Amino acid sequence: MGRIPPDYLPPRELWPERIYTLPEHRTYPRRLNSTEELIDRHVAEGRGDRVALLFEDQKISYRALQASVNRLGSSLQGLGIGEEDRVLLRAPSIPPALVSVFATIKIGGVIVPTSPLLSRTELAHVANTTEATALIVAAPLLEDVDKAKAELRTVKHVIVIGGDAADVTARGYLPYGELIAKGSPQLEPVRRDRMAVSVLLFTSGTTGLPKGTVHVMEEALTVPDSFGKYGWRVGADDVIGGPAPLSLAAGYSTQAVIPFRFGAAASLLPRFTPEAMFEQIQKHRISIVSILPTAYRKMMQVPDAAKRYDLSSVRLCTGGGESLTAQTYEEWKRMFGHEIFEGLGTTEMMYVFVSSAVTRRVKPGAIGPAVPGYEIKVVTEDGKGCKPGEVGLLIARGPTGTVYWRDPEKQRSAVWNGWCRAGDFVTLDEDGYVWFLSREDDLIKSSGYRIGPEEIEDALRKHAAVADAGVIGVPDPVRGHNTRAYVVLHPTVTPSDDLKRQLIEHCRGEIAVYKLPREIEFTDQLPRAPGPAGPGTGKLLRRLLRAKPTA
Repeated sequence: MGRIPPDYLPPRELWPERIYTLPEHRTYPRRLNSTEELIDRHVAEGRGDRVALLFEDQKISYRALQASVNRLGSSLQGLGIGEEDRVLLRAPSIPPALVSVFATIKIGGVIVPTSPLLSRTELAHVANTTEATALIVAAPLLEDVDKAKAELRTVKHVIVIGGDAADVTARGYLPYGELIAKGSPQLEPVRRDRMAVSVLLFTSGTTGLPKGTVHVMEEALTVPDSFGKYGWRVGADDVIGGPAPLSLAAGYSTQAVIPFRFGAAASLLPRFTPEAMFEQIQKHRISIVSILPTAYRKMMQVPDAAKRYDLSSVRLCTGGGESLTAQTYEEWKRMFGHEIFEGLGTTEMMYVFVSSAVTRRVKPGAIGPAVPGYEIKVVTEDGKGCKPGEVGLLIARGPTGTVYWRDPEKQRSAVWNGWCRAGDFVTLDEDGYVWFLSREDDLIKSSGYRIGPEEIEDALRKHAAVADAGVIGVPDPVRGHNTRAYVVLHPTVTPSDDLKRQLIEHCRGEIAVYKLPREIEFTDQLPRAPGPAGPGTGKLLRRLLRAKPTA
């Protein structure tokens, strides 16, 4: 049994303060099992025939999901996997991936969902830093596991979803289907302390190798009982859908947590394309759409989408992970008649803790107020409170909090007097709405002004010649920083010095003079993290732009 050594978690004095202001958060038993609460409870209370998962043409009921969870869980126990053992998951959003999550937690293990796009080096890093006992992998993603096998120091069992069972066995691995077939349909949940580690989510690695964030058993209840209940207002008839992978807090919360607290259904989409997302909404009758702002913008480029697809099932559109922008909000509302309720959260805090979905009142360009159960503040860099409209650092506390795996130095910098640093420069208005300015590392300080790059990028993208844009600050001996924009042009556009001047003049009509880009460089592509549509479709990696040599 892979018991977690005490020093793998930070000292308790470095943990953030957890507050439980909602009555729901004060009713949980000291020992519980989240799979029992999210799956078994519905079957026991007569809701076993309700649909839990929608995948392609499949409709999987709570009872059928429970049976698969029990069979896999009992087989994992037969392999000697048990309480506190870490189990890696490398799979897209498919039903066996969800079964693996619930089964691991039901037997007292710790599930570690990983991005299917991790390199061999990153995969080995996650496996070794968690000291994983087992790895569950989808057959199409097995190649990198094969290559990394010699580097996986603690992995004893590799379980393969799909593929040819005979070939899987011949290679020394275990076929997932055989474990399901031979497992017992009965499985008792292992109830653990509500603050016991049950999930490890790793950050995207935008500042080096991925860093592990710790999530405890109760968070599978506190997240839906706050944001799910008071933000999305989820009911049993809802279908929640979006393409974020299980390895991200957004994907894990929307696919493995929130729907099941309310007896609702999760719609699984393994790979995002604009057309596939529209088709999924129509086919599965999705009522709550949760996708990145970039995905909304790509979907708006589909010709005649409003006429081609039936979106009548949708009652709520939400987004987060990057700035939505007022322009995207207005265009989506004009095209499809739906508002987009933006949210802000972190992997460290499990999910959204600021959102306009709470009030159902959008201020285009703002994110929203604190989610019930959470408190937020904006403070100066020395910890003093900011006045409304004054730029500062966003800090938060609530029933979830930042805890890093085997990284006490990172922990010290992430928690301030019991509050979690979100890592964002923002302002807070008189109504308590958060207005995003910049990530801490991306803020540009020029001639005494604090400039957020996203506003400039948004202005540049409005120009007909621009396909994408990324903005950074570069050192300047007089101003402190100059604003430099890297611009990707549409394929039919020819770069020129005259076009650079045109872009700056275009921005003059969109943003304040002090925010204008002083330098523009044309580039073929921008460095972006892996997103739902594959490599290069996620968040802009400005640190790599800052590392580029000056032309």
